[in-house]
Amino acid sequence: MKKITSAVGGAILAAVAFGAPAKAEEFINVLTGGTSGVYYPLGAGLANIYGEKIEGVRTQVQSTKASVENMNLLQSGGGEIAFALGDSVAAAWAGDEEAGFPAKLDQLRGIAAIYPNFIQIVASKESGITDFDGLKGRSLSVGAPASGTELNARAIFGAMDMSYDDLGKVEYLPFAESVELIKNRQLDGTLQSAGLGVASIRDLSSSLPITVVAIPATVAETLGAPYIAATIPAGTYDGQDADVPTVAVSNYLVSHAGVSDETAYQMTKQLFENLDTLVAAHQAAGQITLENALDGMPIPLHPGAERYYREQGLIE
Repeated sequence: MKKITSAVGGAILAAVAFGAPAKAEEFINVLTGGTSGVYYPLGAGLANIYGEKIEGVRTQVQSTKASVENMNLLQSGGGEIAFALGDSVAAAWAGDEEAGFPAKLDQLRGIAAIYPNFIQIVASKESGITDFDGLKGRSLSVGAPASGTELNARAIFGAMDMSYDDLGKVEYLPFAESVELIKNRQLDGTLQSAGLGVASIRDLSSSLPITVVAIPATVAETLGAPYIAATIPAGTYDGQDADVPTVAVSNYLVSHAGVSDETAYQMTKQLFENLDTLVAAHQAAGQITLENALDGMPIPLHPGAERYYREQGLIE
């Protein structure tokens, strides 16, 4: 059985193990994000699938600070599969120190492109913020320090010719904590990079009137890949009566070179053969398709994943 370190980089182990026998031959630790985001419920769903469908494995889901921490954990063998934003994965492979990677993470291997993260800026209606320019002088949470969300925030502010210095106050908090501060009138808004219908913003919109702040399509043009123009459809959150333009960036499932080819093959196969089960865990999984599994992959594929895609005709 593979040995896993339970406290790397300050990660919080969620005490959730998915019914496998004690004599399991292999261990799959699924690295996710905060419990109020999308990564966590999807990771829990994935761990359930793997525990039931892959013979001889025991699984666990781990709550972390998401993309950046997940990539560093994978590099050190602190997990077998992880969720991460595409720009974070690319930065990890490049060894971008400013993004939280002091050296190239050369053990990372790709499993699949999954669903897009939508950059969602939400403010309390009573804050009076109606557009991006209205954030100036106000308080905003931009995600946990050096998280994938916070990297997205930096990029978007730069594309809008603004910086954190333009804000009245910057908080570096996970999604749920940001929402609680807004509810308590201690924060004006929150920027969250997540799938549509993320639990934290649904919670906020059911608690008080909100404004979903638009991000112009020109931001995607300025930033280029992996950012694309996108729309948060009307009705995604309580009180959101109109479509709101924003930008999105793809999420990826990533493994590492130390995971066996057979395990990586099964992790890829069971992902795509059990999408209905994953959609039941969170609606964001409805956007995962086999056809798009290789789109924009910023790192080399794991040979086990490559084998599955060859079988499916995606790779000749």
